[in-house]
Amino acid sequence: MAERNTAGSFLGRGFKFPVQVDPATGRMMTSAYEEDISEAIYIILMTRKGERVRNPEFGCGIHDYAFSTTDFTTRKEMERSVEKALILWEPRIRDVDVTVSLDQEAEGKLIIKISYVVRTTNNPYNLVFPFYLNEGFGDQA
Repeated sequence: MAERNTAGSFLGRGFKFPVQVDPATGRMMTSAYEEDISEAIYIILMTRKGERVRNPEFGCGIHDYAFSTTDFTTRKEMERSVEKALILWEPRIRDVDVTVSLDQEAEGKLIIKISYVVRTTNNPYNLVFPFYLNEGFGDQA
């Protein structure tokens, strides 16, 4: 049990994302440990570089590829951009592997698969993140 507390102190705790209020207590909901890491990864990917006023380097350069072609070279550049951002901004993970592929069912939609290992627990995790090349256009339900 003490080992989990040590790991937990490194893995952290933070506000749930998106921010939510617990209807029973009226307090802000929080997430902890691996769930907090998953939410932090989502925040990194969704934040454009320059979007945070006091930390303009925070975020991921993947948004630079909106409206780009979906050729092999572009997908590899996107993979490197996501991997670099996660290595830089999420110190609780290691062995980051990113794969960007075309969604066969939706035109202009890419699937970003992220595999990583949580440092303190050595547990592997996977995330799938949809990315729309043509933001704001068409049916993206």
